[in-house]
Amino acid sequence: MPIIDSKAERPGAPRGKPEAGPEFFSLQVREAKRFYLDLAPPATVALAVVSGGYERCAADYAIHRPSFPYYSIEFVVRGKGQLRLGQAGFALSPGAVFSYGPGISQDIATDPADPLTKYFVDFTGTRADELLRQFAPTLGSTGRVSTPGEIQEIFDKLIENGQRATRFSAPLCAALVEYLVLKIAECQTPAEVAQTPAFATYERCRRHIQTHYARLKTLADAARQCHVDPAYLCRLFRRYAQQSPYQFLMRLKMNLAADRLQDPGMLVKKVAAELGFDDPFHFSRAFKQVFGVSPEAFRRLR
Repeated sequence: MPIIDSKAERPGAPRGKPEAGPEFFSLQVREAKRFYLDLAPPATVALAVVSGGYERCAADYAIHRPSFPYYSIEFVVRGKGQLRLGQAGFALSPGAVFSYGPGISQDIATDPADPLTKYFVDFTGTRADELLRQFAPTLGSTGRVSTPGEIQEIFDKLIENGQRATRFSAPLCAALVEYLVLKIAECQTPAEVAQTPAFATYERCRRHIQTHYARLKTLADAARQCHVDPAYLCRLFRRYAQQSPYQFLMRLKMNLAADRLQDPGMLVKKVAAELGFDDPFHFSRAFKQVFGVSPEAFRRLR
């Protein structure tokens, strides 16, 4: 049965005296929303979430641990701080994600002028180490995510399901951790890379395409509006997204097209025109390249 700690400070309690939880939780928090599942699952379990939550740190928040009994992922949504995992030091800011586990020392401190707000999830199991290495080849590493909103949504779902206290809470949280790891792997960039001018240009271009994809017709249009050379835009996407900007643009367009085609009265040629395709046959070929079926076949499936 999950134990729920929905607020770090009860009304009327002295500030800085949060509700008690496992000893590895800091008391230096202004507000917290936590859940605890089985803190000692069977040694043979493949993957089990033991705890997770959200913490709004106090100005004196500091963690100093020589090790940790579980594997953990933390994600910063607001504030600044400093992190040391083993011998490596990192600066923390919104979008930072980091992992640690047994045998990795952790020193985490907030900036008193801009305290951290962060999510975390702790888990264990025979598959935990293998799963974590999908986005962290070396345990005790940090990076940044290009879609922090998506990561925050997954953490919110973890808390929601962990606090429901049903017999499905544990398996649902385990499935969400697998989803979280894969999503981080998809949109993570190493911290040292995220600070380069090239990555900043990539992020600017990606955001522009994601915002204006419906009216962008070609790769050349995207490059021109982003004020970069098309060849350079391709190199940036190949390097940081493992796909071409045209593939990214087409996927966005076709997702919108699929949504529009669910309206029984919507004509394929009208959807094509809305998305900047002068030739409906070109639109149909692009749709099939993305989804494997033509717009007409997709509509029949729906």
